[in-house]
Amino acid sequence: MSIRTTCAYCGVGCGILATPTGERSATIAGDPDHPANAGRLCSKGTHLGETIGLEGRLLHPRIGKRRATWDKALDLVAKRFRDTIAQHGAGSVAFYVSGQLLTEDYYVANKLMKGFIGSANIDTNSRLCMASAVAGHMRAFGEDVVPASYADLDATDLIVLVGSNTAWCHPIVYQRIRARCEAGAKLVVIDPRRTETAGEADLHLAIRPGTDVALMNGLLAWCREAGVVDDAYLAAHVATPKDFWDRVGEGSDLWSVARICDVPPQDLRRFFEWFAATPRTVTMFSQGVNQSLSGTDQVNAITNLHLATGRIGKPGAAPFSITGQPNAMGGREVGGLASSLAAHMDFAPENVARVGRFWAAPNMATKPGLKAVDLFRAVGEGRIKALWVMATNPAVSMPDAGRVRAALAACPFVVVSDVVAQTDTSRHAHVRLPATAWGEKDGTVTNSDRTISRQRAFLPAPGDARPDWWIVTQVARRMGWRTAFAYDRPADIWREHCRLSTYENDSERLFALPGRSGGGNAEYDAMTPFRWGGTPFADGRFSTPDRRARLVPVVQKPIAAPLADWPLTLNTGRYRDQWHTMTRTGLSPKLARHREQPMAEIHPDDARGAGIAEGGLVRVATPQGDSLYRASIVATQRAGEVFVPIHWTDQQASGGRTGLLARALADPFSGQPGFKSTPARIEAVACAWRGFLIVRDELAARPDCLWATRIAVPSGTAWDLAGDGDAAALDRLLPHGQRIEAADAAKGSRRIAILNDGRLAAALFITRDGTLPPRDWLVDQLREAVVAPHLLAGRAPGEQIDRGPIVCACYDVGLQTILHAIAQARLVDVAAIGAALGAGTNCGSCRPALARLLASEGSHHAA
Repeated sequence: MSIRTTCAYCGVGCGILATPTGERSATIAGDPDHPANAGRLCSKGTHLGETIGLEGRLLHPRIGKRRATWDKALDLVAKRFRDTIAQHGAGSVAFYVSGQLLTEDYYVANKLMKGFIGSANIDTNSRLCMASAVAGHMRAFGEDVVPASYADLDATDLIVLVGSNTAWCHPIVYQRIRARCEAGAKLVVIDPRRTETAGEADLHLAIRPGTDVALMNGLLAWCREAGVVDDAYLAAHVATPKDFWDRVGEGSDLWSVARICDVPPQDLRRFFEWFAATPRTVTMFSQGVNQSLSGTDQVNAITNLHLATGRIGKPGAAPFSITGQPNAMGGREVGGLASSLAAHMDFAPENVARVGRFWAAPNMATKPGLKAVDLFRAVGEGRIKALWVMATNPAVSMPDAGRVRAALAACPFVVVSDVVAQTDTSRHAHVRLPATAWGEKDGTVTNSDRTISRQRAFLPAPGDARPDWWIVTQVARRMGWRTAFAYDRPADIWREHCRLSTYENDSERLFALPGRSGGGNAEYDAMTPFRWGGTPFADGRFSTPDRRARLVPVVQKPIAAPLADWPLTLNTGRYRDQWHTMTRTGLSPKLARHREQPMAEIHPDDARGAGIAEGGLVRVATPQGDSLYRASIVATQRAGEVFVPIHWTDQQASGGRTGLLARALADPFSGQPGFKSTPARIEAVACAWRGFLIVRDELAARPDCLWATRIAVPSGTAWDLAGDGDAAALDRLLPHGQRIEAADAAKGSRRIAILNDGRLAAALFITRDGTLPPRDWLVDQLREAVVAPHLLAGRAPGEQIDRGPIVCACYDVGLQTILHAIAQARLVDVAAIGAALGAGTNCGSCRPALARLLASEGSHHAA
């Protein structure tokens, strides 16, 4: 029997049909009836079934290094928090939570901290990805409301993507965009990098990082000059400061904007003309806008455009913030951010009193708490003495992560509730609490277009794992608030959340869930997806006291010149097939193949100047720290800038530690860190040897060498290795068993295999100046009952086609397989590749790469 649930990954909120096939296995398919995806899934969603095993799970409470009962662990957490508050005050404790939590989890955590402990020191990792959108919405609309839905993409004529590699990060939304473009809409991508998304755009503006305000102010000035500003709409529905147009117009002529943004004036003019001529425009923005030291201003530069031209509250016309996490929106709705209270209320005295009455709360927080960067700074300074981290990994994801680690290590009491036994954060925990994972959790989530869906359990909770809402509720009861937290099931919490949304809410806030609180448990269990808020602002009424929206004057801040010691700008972001810190996607062998290692993308001119070769090791350094990456030299990266991925941790690699590099500086309004503009430098790193290690079982410790990165492979794990010391030290990592070995002194190579009962247990291949065989055939030998006699050759006899890097993760299709098919079958378009190999026919996120391969092969043959 299939269970309808919702995907665990991004904010698209795709519906899933999960069909259990065993105790810890299930088949995964898209739900054709879900409005977010209509049955489609991206590569990550498609392979969720590979990530629901118990590898690495935290299955029992632990106090220090010892297993404990739930009663002992919960009693200790409650006592330490209660004692800390008694001695140092409510401000001495904090929660750091996550968009991975369900709305019901978020609700009880927020209620405990803000209504009963009496502090607003609860913030969420959503602060790192969409807090600037929240602040911009509040300034413009009076409420954090995304005034768009996915249906707007089906009705628009111009789609503007700002700071979003949608083809990789939101593939199902991108499919919808491509479908509309095929029907005649134009696509403009504004991004410093020529990403997969930008490669398929009608126009790509590779602007200088941090110049979004100049671009949008220039466009708004152009629209006013062209007569497309909607004066009637402004007069009726929008408050415009007296000096607004003077401030927008200063330095906003076409030529000045082109110079500031470093884009060709003719491209800028084309964009301006398209926008001015297209009333039905959707502007979608994501981390490239939000993760900036001027993120809130950049959001308001976009909302100013849509308000001034009347492109809001109408089909196909809206600014659209697309979120990164599955329940970032749900967290915003219940007050998961330190800067909000609950149910879209702020800390105005009347709201504090209202929520206090509803909760019958004895200790209501009366002011915002510490935002993420300031929260961990307070931990490091000793002001926060007890910290509870839920379902997130700040030792990896926070900026200046080295200081965050030091803060965690020095904190007197750290609690981590998570599904994973070992993370970079949990190593600092005094108490670890096992939480249920996706597939075991029951509750609701809200996606980027305000659609609320059910996440349902289809697997039993393993070991002693419990839902996050239950864990928080048990601690709250032990702290003395049993009646206020007398929940028996998530439906109880949902109904209370719905009642609060409408309590004394006489249409003051758009967020409300009327008619949803009266249903019973059966109605909750049967809930189908629904979107709250209808078409926001269609009536021209906003959530401000006078019901008028606000044009917010924003001015482009000067772009700092490169520093002598730090001449490059570091940008960070996601890979297509990985998610956050890979605690889930890292379990999938198929998802690992797209990008097996963390790579620094460098422009050829910058690589040449630093003596960096393709595939070589490169050290990326900033004033905060440094880390190693493999070099990827690409012309799609702007010169003077470097891009690195965010996913790798100490659990998977010795390098790729991007969190160590970014500055702990944040937008002054939103508190969101600026991950996109850290001063940096690069240098080549020489190695004496390189190699790989394949093992059937996990290693007891990470290989002790300069470079070691791990991926999951079928029936085992594989490590890519490089070093400058003696590679013989790796031998002690090999398991016991029959050992066969070959060496070539001339090439400085060694090849070792370990057999157990005739089966391959491990293979270690090292070379100093020779070549290494592809790993695929050797990986396949882990599954064989009897290994091949030519094992140390690293390949089967005869001619073998190396698949190469995986391009299509959905169908496991490699680069060389695609190129071979293009050449042999004379394939001429992406559809033909799909018909021949399946590539590009599921989530579509690899279609830009397929198109690029076709173009490159066509150029090759033409030459």
